Order: sequence, then C-alpha cells, then structure tokens
Amino acid sequence: MIGRRWRGGLRPRLLAAFVAVTALGATAAAWSSAGSASTALVESSQRRLVETVTSQITAVAPGLTYPPGQDALELLRAAVSPNGVVTYGGLRSADGPDLITDSLRNAVRTGGRLVSQRIEAEGRPWLLIGTPVMITAVDGARAPSGIEVYVARDLTAVDDEINGMARNAGLTAGLALPLAVLLALLAASSVLRPVRRLRDTARRLAAGDLRARSRPRGSDELADLTVTINEMAASVQSSMTAMRRMQADAKRFAADVSHELRTPLSTLTAVVEVLSMSADRMEPDARESAQLAITETQRLVTLVEDLMEVSRFDAGTAELRVEDVNVTTAVRQCLRARSWLGRVELVAPDEVAARLDRRRLDVVVANLVGNALRHGAPPVRVIVSASGVEVRIEVVDSGPGIVEHVLPHVFDRFYKADAARARTPGSGLGLAIAMENARLHGGDLTVSNRESGGARFVLRLPGEAGRR
Repeated sequence: MIGRRWRGGLRPRLLAAFVAVTALGATAAAWSSAGSASTALVESSQRRLVETVTSQITAVAPGLTYPPGQDALELLRAAVSPNGVVTYGGLRSADGPDLITDSLRNAVRTGGRLVSQRIEAEGRPWLLIGTPVMITAVDGARAPSGIEVYVARDLTAVDDEINGMARNAGLTAGLALPLAVLLALLAASSVLRPVRRLRDTARRLAAGDLRARSRPRGSDELADLTVTINEMAASVQSSMTAMRRMQADAKRFAADVSHELRTPLSTLTAVVEVLSMSADRMEPDARESAQLAITETQRLVTLVEDLMEVSRFDAGTAELRVEDVNVTTAVRQCLRARSWLGRVELVAPDEVAARLDRRRLDVVVANLVGNALRHGAPPVRVIVSASGVEVRIEVVDSGPGIVEHVLPHVFDRFYKADAARARTPGSGLGLAIAMENARLHGGDLTVSNRESGGARFVLRLPGEAGRR
C-alpha cells in the first residue's frame, strides 16, 4: 500500500526528483572541485620539491671534485636532503632511506634527466625524485658526471590536506540537502497548486456542480489545461441543461397526453363494453374484429394508466397510503383476483405483518408474477418471508432465464429485449413501475438468474413503509 501511494503521488515524486537532482548536482560539483584542487595541490607540491632539489644540486655540484670520493657524496647528500641517497659507480652515501626503486634508477640512468615517482611505503605516501648530476664543458656541452642523486620526500601532509578537502566536499553536499528539500517543497507547491485547483473543480463537476470552474493563471501548459477543462465543463453543462429540458418536456408531454386521453378513452371503453355484450350475436368476421377492438382498447387503457402512474412518480406526487397489511393474504388475493392461484405456487407463512400500501403492493406482485408467466416457464413460485424488520417476496420461474446483457435493462421503461416482440401484452412499463413502487416504500427490487434455470425477482420492503 505504501509503495502504491509513493508511486501514485505526484508530490512525493516531484520532491524526490528535485532533491535527487539537486543533491547529485551539489555532490558532483563538490567532488569535482575537491578533485581538481587535490590534483593541483599534488602537482604544485611535486613541482616545488623538484625545483628545491634541482636548486640545491645546482648550488653544490660546481664545488665537487671529479671523480668524487665518499666525502663528496656525503657532502652532496647533506646539502640536498637528509632523506637522500647519492651514488657514483660503486660508491653510495652512508645514510638515507632505502626507498629507491629499480624502475626509478633505470629511468634516471637511461634517460639522463630528472624523474619523479609516487609510492606507498611504511604506510605513508612518498615522492621519489631521481636526477643525474650533469657536467657542463667549456664549449657548453652537457654530459652526465656519473653522480646520481635520489631524494625521498614524505607526502603525508599533502594527503592530509587532500582528505580535508574531501571531507569539506562531503560536508558541502550534506549542507546542500536541506536547501534542496526546501527548494523542492517550494517548487512542488507552486506546480501542484493549480493541479489541486483542477482536482477540486473536477470533484465538484463529478458531484453534479456543473457551474464549477477554475481560473487559469499564467500561460503555461497547466493554464492551457485549465482552459480546456473549463471549456469541457461548459460543454457538459450545456448538454446536460438541454437534456434535462428535453426530459422535462418528454415527461410533461407523456403526462399531458395520458391526461387528455382519459376522457375519449372513457367513452371508447363504454362503447367497447356495449360491443362486447353484443359480440355473440355478430357474424364470425365481425365478431373477430370486435374482439380485436376490445383487446386493443383494453391494452390502450392499461398503457394510459401506466403512463399516468409514471408521470406521478416523475412529478414526485406519488403517495403511500400505509395500513396494517397481512402480506401473505395480500399476495394470495392478488393471485386470486387474476385467476393465477392454479398456475402459481405460493409458499408463505400464515401471517406476515407489515405496514404497507396494499394497492401498490398488489401492483408490484401482479407485475412480477405476470412477467414470470409470460416470459418464463412453469412452475412459477412466489415465496414470502420476513426477517427482522424486512419483508421479502421472491418470484421465481423455471424458464430459460434472462440474457446477461439484458439484465441491467430489465427495469428500464419500454425496454424490449427482442425487437420482434413489440406486440407483447402489457405496456412495457410494468417492471419500471414495480421498481418505483418498491423505492417509494423505502425498499428495493433486484433480478438475477437461478443456477438451476429461470429468473428470480426479489422484492425487499421495510416492515414499516417509508421508515428508511
């Protein structure tokens, strides 16, 4: 979880990147400066030592006798350095450290020039300098005298100074870290402030406040993004406003049409009832036409009634008439009124008490059972139960079930799973009205497929309507 937050947080990543770059830059600069300074220090010390040895030899060499004896070698060694060795052929000065390497001797003898070399001996750094003593002839020609001078100088002090420079470089890099963190915090705040404003605006838009906007600041990419989001929000707001207006117009139209149809439908229904009573005395063709007119008129009446009911839900004027109800008795009466008791199995205790709207409960049960009988297969079973303060009514059938892609749309208004079944009985609003009635009670209505086959509708209602 921590790793995911670290990877997902823009602020920690900005801080880490800024601090890392600053710290690495400071460290690199400090170490580069320390390295350059140490190199310059070593070269300067080496050059100074070489110049000192050369000047000392130059001052003493003219007074030597050739070929030199042991005393001359000792005199030259004492003048050059106590850590020196002077040789001439098989002669060698008595004192001096034995640090001279064979490679240095060979370089001096074969090159005929001054040679320096750094070594580690006795746990300390040393600079070895070897040079031949040259004799200048009357004609100015220079030739080796055979005398070789070797000097060893301790570089511990120089190394200590170099180590001090390295420590100072590390200290400088360490001091740069808090400054880098401070600068990173300031930079991250300046970068993330407009991002946070955009986030807050997006949250307000997601919560439904389509008037939310962010004011662009500056002329960078974040300002361009802010302008784009504002344009998008304005477009969404315009579209939603137009959609709400269209929905309101459609609902008003349905309510107005259904209301206006009530009067002519009442007249038409009365005529159809008279036609139904005289249908038995008609010729077969006329009787069939009359029966079709009766059926379609009844279907139209049902559709108008359902549209008016939906209009009441949309307008928020649907009300509950709550009373004490024995749910088992109410469900049995619903099935008996529609002659379904012989086709539907009722599984329920003798009494399940609740405070509900009996008429709306009848509508829900009738729609669910009617849907199971039309689109499912027998046996159809209605199961009534109560647990705690909840009443549960389950309607199951043994048909093929509901196709998976249809399940999310079962309670949509006028939804047809099969376009070829446009003339199925009913208005296409039954399940939508059942859902609205369940919610009006403070309950819920769900649908699923049974593992053994068939569909399952489950109505859950509180024991006392409207309590939730």
